[in-house]
Amino acid sequence: MDEEPVVRQLPLSPEQRGWLEKAWQQIDPERLAELDRQLVSIPSPTGEERMCAEFIAAHLREQGIEGMYQPMDERQGNALGRIRGSGGGPDLLLYAPIDIAFAGTEEEDSPWLGDSIRPDRKPGGFIEDGFVVGAGAENPKGYATCVIAAAEAIRKAEIPLKGDLLVGLGAGGMPTNKRPGIDRWNAGQGSGASFMLEQGFRGDFCVLAKPGWSVSWEEVGLCWFEVRVHGILSYTGIRHITPYRNAIIEATKVIAGLERWFPEYSKRHTDGLVAPQGSIGAIEGGWTYKPSFPPMTCNLYVDIRISPRTDVMQLKREFGEALAQIQRENEGLELDWEMILSVPGTHTPPDNWIVQSMMRAWEELEGRPHQALRNTSGATDAAILRGRGLPVARLGIPRAQGALPQYGGFSMGVVDPRTMERLTRALVYGVIDTCTRTRDEVGLKA
Repeated sequence: MDEEPVVRQLPLSPEQRGWLEKAWQQIDPERLAELDRQLVSIPSPTGEERMCAEFIAAHLREQGIEGMYQPMDERQGNALGRIRGSGGGPDLLLYAPIDIAFAGTEEEDSPWLGDSIRPDRKPGGFIEDGFVVGAGAENPKGYATCVIAAAEAIRKAEIPLKGDLLVGLGAGGMPTNKRPGIDRWNAGQGSGASFMLEQGFRGDFCVLAKPGWSVSWEEVGLCWFEVRVHGILSYTGIRHITPYRNAIIEATKVIAGLERWFPEYSKRHTDGLVAPQGSIGAIEGGWTYKPSFPPMTCNLYVDIRISPRTDVMQLKREFGEALAQIQRENEGLELDWEMILSVPGTHTPPDNWIVQSMMRAWEELEGRPHQALRNTSGATDAAILRGRGLPVARLGIPRAQGALPQYGGFSMGVVDPRTMERLTRALVYGVIDTCTRTRDEVGLKA
């Protein structure tokens, strides 16, 4: 296992410590819960974030922060905010996406989310036993809430910043292409973060609020592949008297082979903070309204995560070799394939200022040496932000204890406001540690 990076101890000055305490006093878990509930109550599936982003921009202005809506098209856009510094210091971007992974409607997501959709996967926020519940209550809208609340605390405490504090609440953060009814193919995969930076809204450093209560300086990317498995068009009534090779049955051979290969791939590429995984997430084959006719083709859609130390074309070759081996093991198996999406993994050196600053924030709150979270395989906007030249540290909300058991399993829709307060405090520490210093103090050219 890689050694833990050394955290440079750089205590806050008495003046900075006073500012920190003053800003922390502005953070209220009840207000965090209510803001998160409001955000959850505004549907924002990928490609349709406009209403949520406009609400956030107006909210920032109400709090005395420069706020604006940045449109990308008629339905999609970012919310941006700024607290201007006096000059001479580094600009820090706090970023979180605002689009939810699922629309949460029966029309789009059933039966894939179940015959009925649970409340924690539906838009419409509510408070239950002190927890905020609803689609995206934890991820991503709990994170967006923490970013907004950190900026509010800085403004209300009137912290004398030298560098600007920037707030980015972005569209298109989920790993998805266009959904039904959306015009643009590039609605997800960090499209909002990319557009924001392209249009000149960026800092010297960035803190991304996304899952994991440990500072992360690298994340996987992801590559998608379409595998087309071929057979012979047939009909149930004549399968016993004509050549029969069912593409759906042939596809099961590919599925089984890839499921054996994924752990081998992961083992080869596990290092640093990442353990890249793979999965088959979708399948197309045949006419659901006339299953009497086995189709000529069955399509598989594969997601493979990629380490910052693996080239995309290297992964493409490895995947091709895996499929070739599966064909050798299954005589007569016919297939072709192509890569349909690629987002490289990214890395920020752990000795970079913002990574070090956020590790100090974590240690301040935990009262113990920072411990990195390893074997991760989640993809985030960090890949886009770093890929466009920003040093990024990622930090998330601590895992809640005693969360509502009825929403167990995979859920991004339940969050404890007390844990949100903890992340917000860490973000405020990072802002004061960074934006109240000169550029020279944080290692930048004056």
